Amino acid sequence: MPFWKLHYHLMWATYRREPIIDEEAEQLIKRLIWSTARSTKIHIHAIGMVADHVHVAAAIPPSIAVSEALRRFKGGTSHAINSGRQSAMEFRWQPEYGALSLTDRGLPTVIEYVNNQAKRHADGTLIATLERIEGA
Repeated sequence: MPFWKLHYHLMWATYRREPIIDEEAEQLIKRLIWSTARSTKIHIHAIGMVADHVHVAAAIPPSIAVSEALRRFKGGTSHAINSGRQSAMEFRWQPEYGALSLTDRGLPTVIEYVNNQAKRHADGTLIATLERIEGA
């Protein structure tokens, strides 16, 4: 088995940043991210979210492109939420995402940041670079 250390901070948002991630959706999203990670040998360090976006700190093996990992996370979660919803409104993610590579040294800071999303948003103690999803 090859040696690798490829840590990432991944972020993605609901379509039009609609605040539609409620407690039930949050639990389902977390379960499905963990399940997808197990099946793809992605190591999850932390998952955090607020009503309109998700943060994940993960180690992604070199056999999986970052875009593929995100496609699986986003596709699996939106499909599952829509399958179980009684709402007429479709649950969708924005096509964009953010992905930052991390050093071993920076990883604990990002794990703490991801784990404390709700508090950071409530307190306004956000780090702009770690909240960025779109380019430009």
